[in-house]
Amino acid sequence: MTLTLRTDLGCTEAIIDENCGFDRFYRVADILSDALHISFTNKIDDSDSSYWDFSYKGQRLTLHYDIYNGVSIFPRKYRNAVRKDNEAVVELANLLRAKVA
Repeated sequence: MTLTLRTDLGCTEAIIDENCGFDRFYRVADILSDALHISFTNKIDDSDSSYWDFSYKGQRLTLHYDIYNGVSIFPRKYRNAVRKDNEAVVELANLLRAKVA
């Protein structure tokens, strides 16, 4: 796993894996669901990307995959994210670092 945090999009985005396929996306989704008891509230899928929304500690986040950028997590509010949204992304990324191999 190549976890990277980036803020150049106006919010904190955790890049879980830049070079991967849908299988890694589903593995991360399973970990979030099984280990952290996260439920996905909205799922948008097409042939080369997915956006799955969820809540973590009251913050609305998105698990994202696309064939060019891999798997990432970012605040649902994106550029309008507040400090707590960005902190939740960092905390969740650190938890995933230990669980995604």
